[in-house]
Amino acid sequence: MAKPLVIVESPAKAKTIGDFLGSDFLVESSIGHIRDLPKSAAEIPQEVKKEPWARLGVDVEHNFRPLYVVPSSKRDQVNKLKKLLASASEIYLATDEDREGESIAWHLFEVLQPKVPVKRMVFHEITGSAIEYAIQHPREVDANLVNAQEARRILDRLYGYEVSPVLWKKVMQGLSAGRVQSVFTRIVVERERERIKFVSANWWDISAKLLTEGEQRFSASLTKINDVKVAEGSSFDSSGATSTEAQLELLDEKTAVVLSEVLAKGQFEVVGTEERPYRRSPAPPFITSTLQQEAGRKLKFSAQRTMQIAQRLYEQGFITYMRTDSTNLSEAALSEIRRTIANLFGNQSVPKQPRVYLKKVKNAQEAHEAIRPAGDKFHEPAALAKKLTSDEAKLYELIYKRTMASQMTDAVGKTVKVRIKSVLLEDAGRFPQGSFLEFSASGTVITSPGFLQVYKEDTDSEEDSDQVMLPQLNKGDLLTPEEIIPAGHQTKPPARYTEASLVKKVEELGVGRPSTYASMLQTIQERGYVWKKGTALVPTFLAFAVVSLLERYFTKLVDYSFTASMENDLDAIANGEEEMLPWLEKFYFGSGKKSDTGDDKEYIEDQETGLKNLIATRLAMIDAREINSIPIGVNDSGQAIVARVGRYGPYLECGEQRVSIPEDLAPDELNVEKATELLEAIPEERLLGKDPVTQQDVFLKKGRFGPYVQLIDADDPDKSKAASLLTYMSSSALSLDEALQLLSLPRLLGKDPETGIEIWAKNGRYGPYIQRDKDSRSLESEERIFTVTLQEALDLLAKPKERRSARGSSQATEVGTDPETGKKILLKTGRFGPYVTDGEINASLRRGDDQSSLTTERALELLADRRILLASQGDQKKKSAAKKTSAKKTSATAAKTVAKKSPVKKSVAKKTSAKKTSATAAKTVAKKSPVKKSAAL
Repeated sequence: MAKPLVIVESPAKAKTIGDFLGSDFLVESSIGHIRDLPKSAAEIPQEVKKEPWARLGVDVEHNFRPLYVVPSSKRDQVNKLKKLLASASEIYLATDEDREGESIAWHLFEVLQPKVPVKRMVFHEITGSAIEYAIQHPREVDANLVNAQEARRILDRLYGYEVSPVLWKKVMQGLSAGRVQSVFTRIVVERERERIKFVSANWWDISAKLLTEGEQRFSASLTKINDVKVAEGSSFDSSGATSTEAQLELLDEKTAVVLSEVLAKGQFEVVGTEERPYRRSPAPPFITSTLQQEAGRKLKFSAQRTMQIAQRLYEQGFITYMRTDSTNLSEAALSEIRRTIANLFGNQSVPKQPRVYLKKVKNAQEAHEAIRPAGDKFHEPAALAKKLTSDEAKLYELIYKRTMASQMTDAVGKTVKVRIKSVLLEDAGRFPQGSFLEFSASGTVITSPGFLQVYKEDTDSEEDSDQVMLPQLNKGDLLTPEEIIPAGHQTKPPARYTEASLVKKVEELGVGRPSTYASMLQTIQERGYVWKKGTALVPTFLAFAVVSLLERYFTKLVDYSFTASMENDLDAIANGEEEMLPWLEKFYFGSGKKSDTGDDKEYIEDQETGLKNLIATRLAMIDAREINSIPIGVNDSGQAIVARVGRYGPYLECGEQRVSIPEDLAPDELNVEKATELLEAIPEERLLGKDPVTQQDVFLKKGRFGPYVQLIDADDPDKSKAASLLTYMSSSALSLDEALQLLSLPRLLGKDPETGIEIWAKNGRYGPYIQRDKDSRSLESEERIFTVTLQEALDLLAKPKERRSARGSSQATEVGTDPETGKKILLKTGRFGPYVTDGEINASLRRGDDQSSLTTERALELLADRRILLASQGDQKKKSAAKKTSAKKTSATAAKTVAKKSPVKKSVAKKTSAKKTSATAAKTVAKKSPVKKSAAL
């Protein structure tokens, strides 16, 4: 008997929904997107390879028609879906209800071409009642959402494929530019520029530990001297100057110490108190961006890790959909929250009316609910302890508490500020006897904690307002100084962005979508534009070069307002307020119109706003050397020091001197002093002697990748030979014999007596090894390259290869213990560098991780990220292995599907005769299509 077929995106989601629907339904996964623009030349169908637009994958001359292909990795799954569809009574497209999910549903329909009824099934939580409701209330595919997603995909392809080649030609091969990733990178670079320009200022302040007549202690800080405000950190600008120096008392160390000594002899008196009511409201329930921020602050999760864990919680049916801009809560959820609050904290903690939060997110897209526990009855965190992993439990508890707190009463109390005066009993430096100094103290007392019983939102500021209790103080009360403490301070540059604070910044700017923030943060790190120093995001010198090029020659493309305006336009397309085709034409070709008089000047200037002409006119203007140069300053000899981005990485240049810039050196730390230190550390080349065979000079030199030896061929420099030192060798003690040994590599051991194939001893990227044709075995040490014999090599080659993890590594250092499993976490060094392991999972350290200061928390984060990656790879391998047989039978034509219909709505398509044909075809398909006829694609 035929059954309905339900198609979702992921296997985990399919399993959960399948459990709810039972045996009456077939539930299968598409495993994400089944069709996309070609990612390589190999995926481009033969019949269009010679087309001028084939490289882009978008026919820009014919209504921006996209070329869609089914990648080889998805052919098996597509075939499986087609087989299931052949015996299905109807099909439910149950992908996520955001734009991407809507697009996946449309592509499924286009590729599968079902002959049975097709329904669009949407839900924002995976619970029994939600799935049942979705089955009973299907809808059609929303063409506007599909158009908006397709416009975004085409836009990003045009941006990336047109701008990236500029970076290849002018900066470095293999670089990439992206509509959102380049703006993310620019924000991080701009903050580093602020830090580079920052000039630190020094100031001193005085605090007093005071004692009341009732022997109660509290602290107060000096704020005024003779009614003139005392300078504090906020008094200085980024140049280290004060804008109102004449109205400030700037204390130095000597003055602060003398004042403290005199104040300790005097008496203090309360001269005024001010009491104000305190009220603090809870934060809204989580949306995608705020979940990433709070998980970063409270749990130290990266944005990527947060979203991966949230995805698992959603697919298991524990939370609502995690990609949302909405702070709304359903009526059923509000009822459950208010009931739970009353049971746990009493009716006094429940507000009279449910709280309603207004959206504050720019470009808030169509959304569902806030991120909350799923269902009408919420699972308490403790009840899920055995069902969830440690990370899942932590994130669920965070979501649970935030949801509860969002519907609780305000925290109420009072804030008291006290002013205290002390008169100098004797001269204190430049301040004469009789001068009066004013101190202040403040504190907040919570009388009704409200939502604070459950949850307190963290901030990126170091100044957090925990409540401070002050004793009861009245005007005229006398106080005794218990201790007077002078302290020196230095202004700090603006803090680098963390993932949490960068997410907050881009959300404020309206750049990109919260659902893409995690992937963007991952991308800018993987592409070498940003690295982490602790939790701080540090831009590389490569990022400086790329951002400088884009800012100078393609200003609009990395302009914050322009990027945000594109998001607004995509929203308009999603809402049916703007058409996709004219919008893409304006972006790519420009908005110019040829005048009737034939004067094309204005048209050409207008056309330059289009991406195509912008690239064509600006490319020749770019001076690659200038773009890749970052001035550092001038040394004592008057020579300019410049940091440059080269083919093999960043380096310093001063006259004829060059030296690589250490990978872990942040741009704001590279000043003239540091640059001079690096340049002076370059040793002069040292003559080791002559090769007794060739009588040519052998030198020891310092290169950008470390010390090396070189045999100089005076007659033909191109034939000069070089070799890097081995790890156990010391450049200061290197002998001529050792250098000649290095230059003799690779070393021929002899021939295999059975095959006649030569066997060599070599040193490679991953260490020493022997090689016979394509067969190789590792040697246990570098020294063995020079001592291993032919027979030993033959014996080694006769043995099976060992797994790399089975071979020895350096001594392990214990980092800590996994609190969930109790396993010890060890730090080791392997062939690929340092890594941490719990005995089951290995995770390499990343750029910016310091072995000497690696914390248990950081090690756990690295292992968790690696575990998530391996799990996702495992799912893909299982699917692939199960379908290898059917893969061989798949025809090439079935794998490559060119989009034959225009991505624009019929109202646009009717403008050309060619589109009339497409519209007619679309009407035919629309009879069985889930897309509304009025907006058929």
